[in-house]
Amino acid sequence: MNAKELNAAVEAMLFASGEPLEIIRIAEVLECDAEQVESIAQNLSNQLEERGSGLCVKKLGDKLQLCSKQEFAPLIREILDLKRNTPLSSAAFEVLAVIAYNQPVTKSFVEQVRGVDCSGVIATLCQRGLIEEKGRLELPGRPLIYGTTAHFLRSFCVSDLSELPPLPEKKEDELKQALEAAPEAPEKAKKGPEMLVLPQDENLISEADDELFNEDFT
Repeated sequence: MNAKELNAAVEAMLFASGEPLEIIRIAEVLECDAEQVESIAQNLSNQLEERGSGLCVKKLGDKLQLCSKQEFAPLIREILDLKRNTPLSSAAFEVLAVIAYNQPVTKSFVEQVRGVDCSGVIATLCQRGLIEEKGRLELPGRPLIYGTTAHFLRSFCVSDLSELPPLPEKKEDELKQALEAAPEAPEKAKKGPEMLVLPQDENLISEADDELFNEDFT
């Protein structure tokens, strides 16, 4: 394929998928390397912007997705008769922050940090597609471990976890003790103090969902 055909092929795959596609998988299908796919995606993104398209290409970690632009969210919601998602509670934000900044982690690790049962909140976050099971820990009972999803990146308008805001340094001693006391805490979480807090804007998730609506009309 020439460059024009590769651009068209990537656009078609992203449009037809409706879900984020792994860059390496696209590269395998097109028989090229991942760097070339990223370059194609950037070219496609530029072309969509230049022609004033209602779509854009989002890079979500190691995945790509074709999405609708934020300014068209109200019209899309109206034409598809979609209801606004219920905003996340403060407890859900806290659990999400613990997982986002320390992943992969077990439920018991999250509960050790927060000091309360988190089963219901974790189930809700899984249902909302913000976290998912990432496997099992090699410990007695082989507990499940959780991490964030591509939908989490979309919702917080970041392309990679490294773009999450830095954490404030207050309450270092208390958090250090909580992390070190968690028997299943990942080593990276034990090495440094982290204040596990995300912005407490109740409309953050629902407004971010308005931006893309990629589950329904990519």
